[in-house]
Amino acid sequence: QVQLVESGGGSVQAGGSLRLSCAASGYSSYCMGWFRQAPGNEREGVAATDGVGRTTYEDSVKGRFTISRDNAKNTLYLQMNSLKPEDTAMYYCAAGRRGAGCNYPSRRPSDFGYWGQGTQVTVSA
Repeated sequence: QVQLVESGGGSVQAGGSLRLSCAASGYSSYCMGWFRQAPGNEREGVAATDGVGRTTYEDSVKGRFTISRDNAKNTLYLQMNSLKPEDTAMYYCAAGRRGAGCNYPSRRPSDFGYWGQGTQVTVSA
């Protein structure tokens, strides 16, 4: 059974930092990503990585967020610094589809087959 379990969300003031973790079990994929969804908005790709360390970031988080992974622990991380109120959303971890290649880091939700339940991030002004 594939499980992706996020943790590390919470409430912080603008300018603060949080580190999200995603522990994967039952499956591992080179393609991993973080997504977020605010009420009334579509799910958007925040950051993603492939199996060779390449990364991609949504423009608004470049320079503030860093995606990383610990393959030995099968865990994905998202370090979020200089948080802004507009970063408030539910954050989801995702893993690539089973059997699919991972030729490049993608932030398209349709490229991911497994999703966690999400962890809430709230940033106050």
